[in-house]
Amino acid sequence: MDVVVTGAAGFVGSCLSRRLLAEGHRVFGLDLLIDRYDPSHFERRLRDLRGHPGFRFVRGDLCDPEALRAVFALGAPKAVVHLAALASVRASLADPPAYGRVNMMGTMNVLEAARAHGVTHVVVASSGSVYGADTPVPFSESAAADRPLSPYGASKRAMELAAWSYAHSFGMDVTVLRLFNVYGPYGRPDMMPFQWSVAIDQGRSLTLYAGGRLKRDWTFVEDTVDGIVAALGKPGGYRLYNLGRGEPVENLRFVRTLERLLGKTAHAVEAPAPATEQTQTWADIGRARAELGFEPKVSVEEGLERFVAWLRDEGLVGV
Repeated sequence: MDVVVTGAAGFVGSCLSRRLLAEGHRVFGLDLLIDRYDPSHFERRLRDLRGHPGFRFVRGDLCDPEALRAVFALGAPKAVVHLAALASVRASLADPPAYGRVNMMGTMNVLEAARAHGVTHVVVASSGSVYGADTPVPFSESAAADRPLSPYGASKRAMELAAWSYAHSFGMDVTVLRLFNVYGPYGRPDMMPFQWSVAIDQGRSLTLYAGGRLKRDWTFVEDTVDGIVAALGKPGGYRLYNLGRGEPVENLRFVRTLERLLGKTAHAVEAPAPATEQTQTWADIGRARAELGFEPKVSVEEGLERFVAWLRDEGLVGV
């Protein structure tokens, strides 16, 4: 099957693309390769993809209809996995309109391009950040999700509503996946696991909000990709799933595990949690387990061991 993957040079997108290629699909990737961090990370992710005969790539913007037409014209795609977005809760505070433009309008453009090219199934990546401070835990897909704490969360919720409107108005099969705290090899350098690892390795201080007591539903990237592939294989109108591990872990435990793996002590600085930070993220994965067969396999300890090994292999931390 031909699959368009937006954000193919991103963290999750590159890992998904490798999986789809290994399973015999052709992947048509789209990515803008934005300059928010060192471009070597994009090249590292594309390194193994570019040599594969089933992979073709277009550098382009979601907000540019011509770029979208170019990637859809590479073959006869039957499905789209839309992962491209401006990410980061905290970064969204600096430029909220950009998040609305790229995440909301970009998603509308992807959905419209898919409809115009007769694509039968679109999978849209949302986020556990759509849930608010008052959402009961564990977070259920049936929760209102109407008070996100950041412009990023609001833009992701807007993406979900756009997806629903296309499924309802045009009879498209659209699946929305709320991803939770993904980490692992090829991760973004602006994400906490990467930042904490490098800070510990280099003896620099790191910030732990609320003394490290915030909890996150850390989900290893391969488990997340398992869920995306499962959703891709089960179209059916509009569907919505949480994809997390379903096991919140205190950030302090996360850092202590990194200390052990790196053989160094963290210089942690405590700070109050910003208003954008959820006290905990916790995915109720019952629906994904029942309908997709989703079953996360990788514990935080195993996942971090694999992550640190990758950082060492790439020369991003010391041996």
